Amino acid sequence: MKHFTPRRSYFVLMALPIILLLAFGCNRHDASPPPPPKVEVVKVERRDIPIYQDFVGQVYGLQDIAIRARVEGVLEAMHFKEGTFVKKGQLLYTIDPLPLQTKVAAQMSGVAQARTMLVKAESDLKRIRPLAANNAVSQRDLDAAVAQRDAAQAGLEAAEANLESADIEFGYSLIKAPIDGIIGKTMAKVGDFVGRSPNPIVLNYISNINDVVVEFFLSEQEYLHFARQIIKMRDNGDTTAEASERLSLILADQSIYPNPGRLNFIDRQVDPSTGSILLQAIFPNPDKLLRPGQFARVKARVALVQQATIIPLKALNEIQGQYTIYVVNDSAKVEVRPVKQGAIYQDYAVISEGLQGDEVVIIEGLQKVKSGTTVDAQMVTYQSKTEQTNDDSNGKK
Repeated sequence: MKHFTPRRSYFVLMALPIILLLAFGCNRHDASPPPPPKVEVVKVERRDIPIYQDFVGQVYGLQDIAIRARVEGVLEAMHFKEGTFVKKGQLLYTIDPLPLQTKVAAQMSGVAQARTMLVKAESDLKRIRPLAANNAVSQRDLDAAVAQRDAAQAGLEAAEANLESADIEFGYSLIKAPIDGIIGKTMAKVGDFVGRSPNPIVLNYISNINDVVVEFFLSEQEYLHFARQIIKMRDNGDTTAEASERLSLILADQSIYPNPGRLNFIDRQVDPSTGSILLQAIFPNPDKLLRPGQFARVKARVALVQQATIIPLKALNEIQGQYTIYVVNDSAKVEVRPVKQGAIYQDYAVISEGLQGDEVVIIEGLQKVKSGTTVDAQMVTYQSKTEQTNDDSNGKK
């Protein structure tokens, strides 16, 4: 019987790891390949897409009326609370009436004097006229008496006009609201001398904000595109043409104002210094949320792309202005497709070039694949996370 010597045992122990590694390596070569990566895909859609554009606008009251001091004087009293609603004809300010009353009294004296002069002139004429008829006085004396009476009559009329003017000025000492509306912060306080620059001439403003006006500007190119779109739809009898004139308002906190507006004014000319044209829209303001001076974005429909090819924005890859998407072909392989992006609609992109409209594109798992990768494509229905804020349904209300 043979026995292992210590030296032989040493070589067996040294060879054992090598044998195990070889066996493990063989097992690895025999293992099955990993499964293809799972990705989520959606079908490319084709549908009519309204295209919207935002424009920066400023809010004004339907009427913004300046309250002015039309006569000079010391502001004696305020009869309203700032920032509240006032009624037409409501007393707002009182200017010290004493100097104006003095003017009225002086003009009344002038009227009385002129009336006395007229009475005397008429009396003289009555006395001279019969004498002239009997040739007791000359025709020249009669003509002088008639002229004196006519001059007195004119003098009385002038004095009465001066009195009326003084009465009107006296009335200006009581400043009343010209319209119903909300009044702002006063620019003069009781005791201020008003009515002469640099002291306040405009005392306050009253705004009618039952409806508000939003003014915004379009470039000449934007205006031409916008106007042609409306004309084209009207010529084609498109009942959705009103949608291009129905506007939404996006407020400073990015909230959507609930009441749609309508375009009611386009300026007669493009401003040659800026190359833009003024447009104006009216928005109802039943809750008085909107106030003059606010800035807001006007959202307008500027086009309708018929049967547009659209994909979710998240399916797009952008590198230095170049866009690509990952298309899964019939062999479940990935193709990297360059595309040309058009307008943005909600969280979709309109693809103007690069897709036929019947492909499927990857929206989840883009980081797992590259061109030529075989994938396990899971078809899903894309749920848009953006609410359409100015859709065609608004135009049907």
